Amino acid sequence: MPEVKAKWISGLEFSVLQDGHTFSIDGDAGFGGRDRGPRPKNLLLSALAGCTGMDVVSILRKMKIENYSLEIRVSGELTDEHPKVFHKIDVAFLFTGDDLPPAKLRRAVALSRDKYCGVSAMLKKTADISYAILINGEET
Repeated sequence: MPEVKAKWISGLEFSVLQDGHTFSIDGDAGFGGRDRGPRPKNLLLSALAGCTGMDVVSILRKMKIENYSLEIRVSGELTDEHPKVFHKIDVAFLFTGDDLPPAKLRRAVALSRDKYCGVSAMLKKTADISYAILINGEET
């Protein structure tokens, strides 16, 4: 069973041990933190980008799609009331490369979204998640 350990340092900073890696999380200075690490809720957006990105890259490898670069941008909109949660999340896949097949890219993203990405499956229970695919700057 996965386990994460978070040790309080001071203020709002915690040292986190996850998968053998240590990093800090912290709050904004305006809320008592010292900005020594990412914010916990925003790490959910990072987790979504990483999870779906790993899926898509793995699927495209199986489809024999190579010689491309991929950037994933994820943004989230929080509710106004406490507890503030993401109610809307936008995921954009920015592919760059020559002769990339749009249908295969769409299929890889759909498989991640609908079947493989556990982070997406968890977050879509509380947030509307939209997906966009851009190839060399053009939306497909």
